[in-house]
Amino acid sequence: MRCPQCGNDTQQGSAFCSRCGARMFAPKPAAVREYALAIFRPSLWYYANGFLVGAVLIAAGARLLYVKFEPVQAAFVLIGIGALFFLVTIIRARTINWSLTSDRLIEKRGLVASRRREMELADIRSVEVDKRVFQRMIGLGDVTIASAASADYAIRLHDIYDPDNAAETIRKARLKRMA
Repeated sequence: MRCPQCGNDTQQGSAFCSRCGARMFAPKPAAVREYALAIFRPSLWYYANGFLVGAVLIAAGARLLYVKFEPVQAAFVLIGIGALFFLVTIIRARTINWSLTSDRLIEKRGLVASRRREMELADIRSVEVDKRVFQRMIGLGDVTIASAASADYAIRLHDIYDPDNAAETIRKARLKRMA
């Protein structure tokens, strides 16, 4: 067996070279695994219009039932449509999320057909936080992560809770990845 350092022929099965002392069998590096750091989802305030429409339809149907409007089926149809609005809004709220891992930021959209975008943490150029007036009142904001790979490629986290903390988490993950 030849030493990788000095080329000396050593005995078969030796752990170290007899001439230079170099390790003959270098241990295999441990497999580096990617692990999750955070998951971000839009706040339910982002879907407030769907909840509002559903509530108005249910209230209108209940009002028609209260005043004994004929035909009664119209009131039940309004209540059913309002409940359907609630259900669709809740499903819409679950169709988007952003996952921050030790290596990348992953955006997933869709329920039946899905779309997935990824950005390596090493490719992040900037992290920007934007809070409109109404968002500031309820503690929400938007975080935009721009890529260094392309000027027009960015991932935008809409209406997430505590955007400053989310931006700081992304920044720390990026710095840890770069180290």
